[in-house]
Amino acid sequence: MGSHHLNSTDHPDAPLPVPATQAGRDGLAAILARPERAVIALDFDGTLAPIVADPDQARAHPDAVPALAALAPKVASVAVVTGRPAGVAVRNGGFAGVPGLEHLVVLGHYGAERWDAATGTVTAPAPHPGVAAVRAELPGVLDRAGAWQGTWIEEKGRSLAVHTRRAEDPQAAFDLLREPLADLARRHGLIVEPGRMVLELRPPGMDKGVALSDYVRDRGAASVLYAGDDLGDLPAFTAVEKLRSDGVPGVLVCSGSTEVTELSERADLVVNGPSGVVRLLSALAARLP
Repeated sequence: MGSHHLNSTDHPDAPLPVPATQAGRDGLAAILARPERAVIALDFDGTLAPIVADPDQARAHPDAVPALAALAPKVASVAVVTGRPAGVAVRNGGFAGVPGLEHLVVLGHYGAERWDAATGTVTAPAPHPGVAAVRAELPGVLDRAGAWQGTWIEEKGRSLAVHTRRAEDPQAAFDLLREPLADLARRHGLIVEPGRMVLELRPPGMDKGVALSDYVRDRGAASVLYAGDDLGDLPAFTAVEKLRSDGVPGVLVCSGSTEVTELSERADLVVNGPSGVVRLLSALAARLP
């Protein structure tokens, strides 16, 4: 499927790009027609923030917060849907206390946590007991696999992620660890979520699709736009496709990446990474009353 690309050379005041698919064009038309009933949902890493070797150093694109603050008052809701802890996404995004983002919601840990700008608090259920068991065993599993060199564990509280991006051969380390980590996760009732040179061990039953569907329905939204860049965003793409079949128009946006073609092939619109996402949000805000 061909998708319109919003290029990095496009002017900041570029016109709103036209989705390549009829379903995407219908979704965008519905957002423009009734913005007060539209939910705009976005992944964080790779979508609002450039991918970096150390996730702790990931920060929202410098124009992301101004673009979101311009758009948020004109739509029903803006939500950030991320695999990160909600509080970390809020900190790294610089989302707290921003005029225009008083009603921003961050759905963290794939929706297991929720941060509301209105209250500044995170609500969440108790962590899955398997996470603590996996935390204790994970160093030994990496050691036995011979994959310590350049790989490292990101502690996410409700999940654990093993990154291979810094390894000498990131893809080889990733491939080497898939089976041992899947086995470890299975033994403790967890699942492995693969991503861009990262394998995350987390509880089952919660993904970005479930989080997005629940949120869109809770808000009584009449349209939805979702933007993502990684395999963890595929369930959200599926959720939008299901919402469309149920009569809620939607737009699927891929924050362009050569690492994950599955998203770009399913997207209605492909933009050039976080800078392209920011330009899309700004163009949308400019079009709305």
